Amino acid sequence: MVRITRREYFNAAHRLYNPKWSEEKNWEVFGPCSRLHGHNWELWVTVQGEVSEDTGFVMDLKKLKDLVREHVISQVDHKYLNEDVEFLKGLLPSTENFVMAIWQVLEPILKSRFGVQLYEVKLYETENHYAQYFGE
Repeated sequence: MVRITRREYFNAAHRLYNPKWSEEKNWEVFGPCSRLHGHNWELWVTVQGEVSEDTGFVMDLKKLKDLVREHVISQVDHKYLNEDVEFLKGLLPSTENFVMAIWQVLEPILKSRFGVQLYEVKLYETENHYAQYFGE
């Protein structure tokens, strides 16, 4: 079993805000992040599988790049995550929820179309923190 990883970048804004709470409670829990703000996000997608004797690949990295760009980056780049992204509807767009939602988008496509297993999705919100998700 071999793992390969593709890295992508995008820019997006969000607000950590629970509408069930008061402004004061949101400020207490989320601080300045309860206001609209943006990030330069970094996404790492790792798949695993057997290496093909014919190609020497687990998966063609160009196809992985195209898949991630079509199904994730094009949906989130320069968007307001709280309102503009269909696969985040109803979720508070924390890094943790965001990384799990990306998994839900990519995992079935990678399995059915390319026969590879999604191993990890890693999402950097800033250079100092990120969330990793390995599936259920």
